[in-house]
Parts: sequence; C-alpha cells; structure tokens
Amino acid sequence: MASMLERFKTIKQPKKTMSEHAEDALYREIGEEVQTQEMYDFIKKYARILIAGAIVIVICVAGWQLFRAHRESSRMTSATAYETAVNMAHNNPGAAGEALARAAKSGSGGMADLALFDSARIDLQMGNRAAAEKSLEQLAKNGATVDFRHLATIYLAIMRADSMTPREFEKFLAPLQTKRSPFYYTGLLMIAQKYLSVADEDNARIWLDKIIMDADAPRVIAAEAEALR
Repeated sequence: MASMLERFKTIKQPKKTMSEHAEDALYREIGEEVQTQEMYDFIKKYARILIAGAIVIVICVAGWQLFRAHRESSRMTSATAYETAVNMAHNNPGAAGEALARAAKSGSGGMADLALFDSARIDLQMGNRAAAEKSLEQLAKNGATVDFRHLATIYLAIMRADSMTPREFEKFLAPLQTKRSPFYYTGLLMIAQKYLSVADEDNARIWLDKIIMDADAPRVIAAEAEALR
C-alpha cells in the first residue's frame, strides 16, 4: 500500500494551459456575479422585513437600556429614602414610621418590603397596633419577596394567636409549610406550641416530630422541639 501511494505521489499532474486558467477565472467571475445577483434579489424582496426587524432590534435594545437605568435610579432613590427615615427613628419615631411608609409606596422590590416592615415595627413599638397590622397584612399579601411575605405572616400570627383556635392558627401559617420558605421550621414550632397551649399534646407531637425527624432542621429549633416533646 505504501509503495502504491509513493508511486502516485511521483506521478506528475498535468499543467493547465492558459485557456484553461482563463476558463476557470471566467467561471469564478460568473459564480460571484450570480451570488451577488441572488443577494441583491433577496434584499430587494425582503427589504421591508429586514428594515423592520432592524428597527425592532434597535427599539428593544434602547428600551432595555432605559429600563435598566430607570430601575437603578429607582433603587438609589428607595435606598436614600429608607436611610433618611431610619435616621429619624431614634429622635422622632412617628415621623420615621410615616417616612418609611412613604418609602415603601415609592420604592420597589426588597427595599420597599423592608421599609414597610420597619414602618409596621415602629407602629407596634408606639402602640399603634391597627396601623401595624394593616401594614403587615399588605406586606404578607403583596410583598415583593417571599422572605418578607412570610415574616409578616409570622408577626400577624403572633398578634392574632390568642383569638385563633389551633386549627385556624395552623391554616393561617399554611403558606410557610414548604421548605422553600425561610421560616418553615419556625412555623412548625409555632403550630406545635399553639396546640400545647390548649393541652393538645397529641397534635403537638405530630408537628414536633416533623422537626425532630428532619435532619435539615436548625439545631436550636430541633433542641427546643425535643424539650417540648
């Protein structure tokens, strides 16, 4: 096989004549002209679509840039408003609570949630339970982040615990009964404590066992569940 290949390599390839080179050049030129004509025909046929597509792309890119700039500006404004309100809290908590409520309305995302939660917290400290409860209800229902929605739910559950039966309390904390919730284990423990408050040890053990048998349960909560059981 090797010798056959070597012999093939030694065979001299015939050289092209001038006319053959000219013919090849002509074919290439014709091919290029055909491709150019096809491209021209394509552009002419779909010019409107191509132009419209280009305009759409430009508009989308410009819109996205404007959206990002607006979002960043809104974040900075919310952060500034929150910081200003928090600085008032020590000397004038009432004004701070009102400023935080305004920051929550004008802001968005987690910063707005934080402002609304702190507004409710200040209302509680000042004894304005109705205003605090209203803010917490709003946060629990419409909060932008699951962390603050569920935190507000816990606060509301604590505030209303005495007026609820254990079953009602359990149902109220149902949104937390998923491991996707950052307060999943806290919710389990609170439900168990509610059943214990009415001396329903059997139902309390069901919820305590969910914590104790879960290897992912935080040590502090697991230890408290063991002590209550």
